[in-house]
This record gives sequence, C-alpha cells and structure tokens, in this order.
Amino acid sequence: MNNRMLGGNAMRYIRNVDELLDVYDKVTREARRIALELLDEGLSAADPREAVRRKMKIEDGELRVDGYRLKLGSFNRVYVVGAGKASGGMAQALEEILGDFIDCGYVIVPKPLVNRYKLKKIKLLGATHPIPSEENRRHSEEIISLVSSADEGDLIICLISGGGSALMCCPYDEVSMDDMMTLTKLLLGSGANINEVNVVRKHVEKLKGGKLAKLAYPATVLSLIISDVVGDPLDTIASGPTAPDKSTFSDALNVLRKYGVADRAPKSILNVLEKGLNGLIEETVKPGDKVFRRVYNVIIASNEISLNTMYSRALDLGLNAMVLTSYLEGEAKEVGIVLASIARQIYYRDRPLAKPCAVLVGGETTVTLDVYGGSWGGRNQELACSAALYLNGMKGAVLASIGSDGIDGNSDAAGAIVDAYTIREAEGRGLDIFDYLHRHDTYSFFKALGKHLIYTGPTGTNVNDLTVIVCLK
Repeated sequence: MNNRMLGGNAMRYIRNVDELLDVYDKVTREARRIALELLDEGLSAADPREAVRRKMKIEDGELRVDGYRLKLGSFNRVYVVGAGKASGGMAQALEEILGDFIDCGYVIVPKPLVNRYKLKKIKLLGATHPIPSEENRRHSEEIISLVSSADEGDLIICLISGGGSALMCCPYDEVSMDDMMTLTKLLLGSGANINEVNVVRKHVEKLKGGKLAKLAYPATVLSLIISDVVGDPLDTIASGPTAPDKSTFSDALNVLRKYGVADRAPKSILNVLEKGLNGLIEETVKPGDKVFRRVYNVIIASNEISLNTMYSRALDLGLNAMVLTSYLEGEAKEVGIVLASIARQIYYRDRPLAKPCAVLVGGETTVTLDVYGGSWGGRNQELACSAALYLNGMKGAVLASIGSDGIDGNSDAAGAIVDAYTIREAEGRGLDIFDYLHRHDTYSFFKALGKHLIYTGPTGTNVNDLTVIVCLK
C-alpha cells in the first residue's frame, strides 16, 4: 500500500491531525490517518474557490463551463448575483477568473463571512441565517433591481449554495419579515423536510421557484451551484431561483396542513396562498417555460463530487474502495449501527470489499431529540458514537464522520472518529456510552475521552456529511 502522506501529518482542513494520530497501536494509527486524509480530500473538492476554478475557464474569448461555451465579447454587461454560505468563496474565484469582464454584482452571505473575502467588483451583503430578517429582504431587493435591469445582451452569473433560501428571502409585499420569521420557525420545527419547507417558501416569495430567471429574461443566466441537498435536486437547492418548479400553491398549503401548522401560520402567508389558489398571484415558473431557454444550471460541488474525489484518492493509496451511497438518510444512531455492520462484514468476511479498503458514504442523517436540555453534539458525532459499540476489538478498523461545513450540531467540532479501542478507553475512564447516547450528549463523551473529535472550524462550504470506513487488516 502506498503510504504517501499530506506533508507529514499536516492536512489542509483538519486542524488536530497530530492529536488524532497520537494512538499507541500502529495499525489503528495508519487507519485513522487514511480516514482523515480521505475526509480532507473530500473537503478540498467542496472548496468553493477550487470548485469554480475547476469548472470554469476562459479560452479563445469564450467562457467555458462544464461543456457550455459563452462568448464574452457578445455580452454588453456581466452581472453577478447570488446567496449562500459558500457564495463568498465562489465570488472571489469568479473575480480571479473574469476580472474586469464583471461590471458589478451583489451576493448575500452570512454576516460573519462578509469580511472574509477581498472583492473589487462584487459586493458581499451580510444577512441573517437560518432565520431571515429585514436585512435579508433589503439585500434581496437590491438583487431584484439589478437583475430586472438586465436585457437580452447581458449575462447574469448566479452563485447559489446552501443557506441561500434564508439569505435571499424576499416575500411578497403584504408579507412582513416578522411573518416570514414566524413561518420559518414553524416549518423548521414542524418535522417538514427541506423540500417541503422550500415548497412553501417558493410560493410566498419573489425570487424562488425560477422567479429570478424570469426577472432576468431575456438575459443569459449562468448559475453555478454548490449542492447541500441529498440527491442534488435543482429545484430544492436554495429553493431553485433559476430552476423550473413543478410544485403548486395547493402543495404549499398542504404542507402547512400536513404538519399541523396551518392554524398557526401568519394570516398574510395564508392570504398569499389563497390568492395563488384563485389565480390572483402567478405560479412558480414551470418546466418548458421560455425563460429557461438561455438559463444554464451547473452543479460545481456536491456530496457526490466529494465522494468521487475521495474514491480516487483511496485508489491512489492502494486501497480497494467503493462509494456506498451519497443518499444516506435516517436516524444517526441507527445509521451508525448499519455502517458498523458493514465494517464488521469486511473485517470478518472480506465482503463487500477485501482488506485493505475504504467505504465512502455521504448524505445527511438526523437526530430526534427525545431528551432535551444540557446536551452537546451533532448527527455525525452520534453516528460515530453508535458505530463505536460495534467496532470494539476490530484492530485496524476505523469509522470517521464529519459535517462538510465544519460544524456538527451545536458543537464546535466537525465530527468524530472511532476505532477498535474507543469502547475500551471509555470503560477505563468510567464513561457510560449508553447514557451519553441516550442524552444525545456525544460531544461531551468524546471530549472527555480525548483524541476522537475532529476539528476543522467553519469550512465556508456545505455538501452535507462525509463518512469513511477504513479496514486495514
């Protein structure tokens, strides 16, 4: 097996590599190092600047993006708009590539990221996330004004990434931002999935559900998209501002009814939906509409892309490897058991892969909080903690799981790594893993244990979660 390391133990994103590799068993140390290197590789593939530069280039006066070719000299003006946690990094890469071809632009990002990037042509506008505020509406109106001014000879480049739904929030005029805040809190706390939440958002706002593309028509629109949604549905990522939408006002109202929040939803929201049902407000923009004739949507980073990059690196390291799925969902605690069972099958039976090997998994699990108060952790730490119970004694087997945004749940860790010795060490320290799992307090468990929490800090991107199983012997 090729044992090349990334500059010794140094890695680009994972900050505490030396601590995590400070284990006494040589085989476990090597398995941990490989798992961490593969995760670091996946984060690199999701880096917004690198993703833009990987997909976009200028050759012979043409802007070439993923097979599309646009003659820059044929456009009168080039505008940039967008929103999302990763959109600031995308904007920086865009300026580095296009330079003076860009006339101006507005991109909405979370407030803490406004000063992270140094831009000349594109203005970053700070807004609140995940609950929208008046700032979000005001900045979205600036985008509406810019996009509406474009004509047939202009190019609009739209930078879309996770968090865009909340950041680029501009409800219809009769809906106040207080009402949007109430709606958002109701939906996020109702159990509705992201697709259902966005169906409602699309029908009470001005830019979602293809409406940005409609405002831009007949200009050319190029959307660069970093997906934070399992399966990469264009109509769900940031609520699909430049994508066709099949959902209806009736669907939006049914979501509110399904989760029992229709009677608590603000009256202005219900009024808008009722007007839409009666044909007084236009539907979202449907597939086949003429506004999409000059719209190009390109996914430049996603969970699948990160997993494929990790797969290639695993092969370079001389491992047998497979991408199990990028559609992983379910209760984190239960998913951890399932993934550990796969590790056990490999360890004892060399199936579905022979050792040494890496199994790569992506998606986004959930944690159902049936016990409240005083708990710290996240879905990746809970998944890893649960898996540790079934890796006990499997020397050379490791599972590591992280959130690609670098923030797992309400903790400051990205995730955790577990191995054959995790349970033994916990017992030696008097830590009851079942109690911590029951209370969803997995961060406290790993913090007390030491050498298990993975730290990256905020990565400036989000392509869901990345999980690695490594079995060496």
